[in-house]
Formats: sequence, structure tokens, C-alpha cells
Amino acid sequence: MPLLPRLMVACALAGLPGAAAAQAVVPPAPGRQQLVVPVQPGPPSNPWLIPNRDQANEGTVSVITAPVGGTMPILGNDLARVLDDGDRLRVLPIIGKGPVQNVLDLLFLKSVDMGMVVSDVAEFYKLQYNMPNIEGRLRYIAKLYNSEIHIIAPTSIKTVFDLAGKRIMSPKDVGYFSARAILSRLNINATVEYQVDDLLSLQKVIDGQADAWFVNSGKVQGIARNIKNENGRLHLVSIPYDPRLQDLYLPSKFTSDEYPNLVPAGKIVDTVAASALLVTYNWPENSERYNRVARFVDAFYARIDEFYKPPRSPKWQESSITANVRGWTRFKAAQDWLDRNAPAAPQTRIDLPTAPLSDNDFKQFLVQKGLAQRGNISPDEMVRIYNDFIEWNRSRK
Repeated sequence: MPLLPRLMVACALAGLPGAAAAQAVVPPAPGRQQLVVPVQPGPPSNPWLIPNRDQANEGTVSVITAPVGGTMPILGNDLARVLDDGDRLRVLPIIGKGPVQNVLDLLFLKSVDMGMVVSDVAEFYKLQYNMPNIEGRLRYIAKLYNSEIHIIAPTSIKTVFDLAGKRIMSPKDVGYFSARAILSRLNINATVEYQVDDLLSLQKVIDGQADAWFVNSGKVQGIARNIKNENGRLHLVSIPYDPRLQDLYLPSKFTSDEYPNLVPAGKIVDTVAASALLVTYNWPENSERYNRVARFVDAFYARIDEFYKPPRSPKWQESSITANVRGWTRFKAAQDWLDRNAPAAPQTRIDLPTAPLSDNDFKQFLVQKGLAQRGNISPDEMVRIYNDFIEWNRSRK
């Protein structure tokens, strides 16, 4: 090998971080003197070293998400990138089937430490499997984002109550669970057919073979926004914030800016939203699996502010590590972290979307309490106001 290429190889070796040897030795060409180049020691976490098997397993936690194209896998990738700390902590996202299957995977798969589910899936397990209190076997780590109920149907179907007697298509893990919960709560008798293929189920509505497409997905939902609806035959169906839904869902809305193809310009469509949660199994305290998830919680909570910044998904703006989720119990290590860091814990995220002012009950409550004209309401105060509204509405009815 000529001298210049050998010098280039030696320089490249010298620049490798964390080299174990103090010198890089380049074998000499025949008849030439051996070249010895000093190598500076690098940091202990050398990405180019083969990891220790036990350390790699101890520091890795898995989180099961949902099929590619939705919000859950995007947030799973963000967790992996932001929290990566070599052998000390590695988040391994797993592409799952969605909230319904994720619950089973958390309960039964040895390789799954955490999973993303939607809060109303517990109601579905009561209805579909006669399994009450499924949430009692799980623990939530954080509220991740608001997952809105999207119902797409011909404009002749104005509200969710017009679905009575209709044929509804709903992807199994993207909305069937919410369709069962909401229609049951509202005593709406309709035929709900679940499909594995969300696009195929929507196409049946577009082709007139079914009456409505029912999904639970954080807005803006890509499939819904990309529907070609030039003739305006389809639209997003209104779901009023009925008292029978208020212990399970939050009020939300769709705007024409979010769905210009499905909401007339300048109009608002009321809907409801469940909370997408990051959950884990209720591991025994101080067990190996408990401690592994606890290390993840310490890193995730301490760096939560990094998820609110670009280039991370805008849906992180709806997340909260401090929000209390009705009906669910927080993972003990997460509660311990909040107790230790209460003064420093971020308090800037709330567990509800902006309440729609088109909701008459909420407007009446704001007027009665002298809050209708107030501005600059802090997120913490908004949580308190909303909780007061729920209690006021219950007592009133």
C-alpha cells in the first residue's frame, strides 16, 4: 500500500472515539518502516463496540404502538430518539395492531414492557369480553394526546343519533371499540361491522355500500383529510357532548382548517375525544420488569419538555405527565417521581382539548360562574374549571 493511503487509514483510526488501544498500528508494506499513530481514548459509551449482552437487555424497554401511518408509531419513534442513552436506556418501539390488541399483548407477551392504548378501550372489554376492570390490571404512565372520534357519512346523517338502523364500518383496532362504547352509552341500535383494513372499510362508505365510517384517531387524521369529496356528499358527523358520555370522553371539535374536504368553510363540528395513554402492566414493585419501566419513567419525565419542541410531533403538545385519567391508576414509580419532583414537574399541559363554546351546557356553566368573558386562563385553572363543570352538570341532571 502506498504511504498516502496508509496515512489516511491511520488518521481515520486515530479519529475513532473510545478506541481501546493507545496506538493504531498500520502494517507496513514490504521494505517500509511500520507506521505507529497515537489514538486518543474516547468516552466509555463507544457506539462502535459490541455491547454487553446483559447490559443491553437490562437497559432496553419495549413499547408496542399501532400500524404505520397513525399517531402512535410516530410518538413511539420520538420516544426512541429522545431517550436513547446507549446501554443505559434504549426504547424499542414495536409496530402493533392497535389499542384492543395492545391490551392483550401487555397482559400476555413476555417481550412487551409498555403499550399505547386509548382510555375507552376498558369500556369495550366490559362490553365485548365481559371483562370488567381491565384497567385495574394495567397502570398508566402518561396521557399522550387526545384521540378524537371521527364519523364520516353522507350529509343526510347529521348527528350520531341518525346512525340508528344504519350499517357502520369500523376498523377493529382503529375505532370498533369506540363505536361499541358510544352506541351502547347512547342506546343507538345500529349494525357495526369491523374490518381489519381501514381503507377498505372507508371505500365501502364512499361506494355507497355502507352508511358510515367510524374511527378513533388523533386529528388531523391523514386518511380522512385526503378523501376526495369534490361533490360534498360526505362530511364529519356531529357528536354532541351528551351527559352519558361525559365520564368517558372529553369535548372536542373539528374545523374546516383541519378538514377542508369534510367541514364547510368557517363551520365547526362537535365531537368527543378519548385519551391516548402510555400504559404498562401492574408489575410487582421492585421486580425486574417494574424496575426496568421505572428507569424509563425517570428518563421520560425528566426530559418531557424536549418532546414539546420541534421536530417532535405536534401531538406532544396535548400530552401530560401530571394529568389524572378518570378510571385509571398511575404507575407507582411515576407517582413516586411526581411526589419527589412536585415543584419542578411541568404543569403546562392539560387533560382536555379546548372546550367547544358551541356546547350549550358548558356555555351556561361559564356564564353562571362569571367566567364567560375571562381571558388568560392558565392550563391548571382550566383543568379545575372543567372538573367543576363535570360535577355541576352531574348534580344538575
